[in-house]
Amino acid sequence: MKPMQSYPQCFVCGDKNEYGLNVAFYQTDDKVVAEYVAGSHFQGYKDILHGGILSALLDEVMIRAVLAQGILSLTSEIKVRFKKLVKIGDRLSLEGRMVEDKGRMLLAEGKITNQENEVVAWGEGKFFKAEGEMEKWLAQDS
Repeated sequence: MKPMQSYPQCFVCGDKNEYGLNVAFYQTDDKVVAEYVAGSHFQGYKDILHGGILSALLDEVMIRAVLAQGILSLTSEIKVRFKKLVKIGDRLSLEGRMVEDKGRMLLAEGKITNQENEVVAWGEGKFFKAEGEMEKWLAQDS
């Protein structure tokens, strides 16, 4: 597994964001993976991880699957399905892969499993390629 670059102030991967999730992502041959332990400061209902955090994790693992292909992009749309509750303290495994390159639009999918290997959430996303000035601007953070 190859470690992927973090972006210092990113809410999900940033190692300099004191309010963030600080998730480290790794690239394998055909996917991107990471782990995250559900922290109590991100709960919704008592002792349950907020669904927005799961959505952010899915968004990040999917866009990183696109980044792993050397393509800078931005999220256009994501669809998330919540399957099971995530309790605070659960160890989560994230997995994302790029599914299709449709020219300007890229499709990716992601899933999150718990320590019992049960799928707790899955997502699919559409990402558009950054070109021109937008690509240059995004590359500054690389």
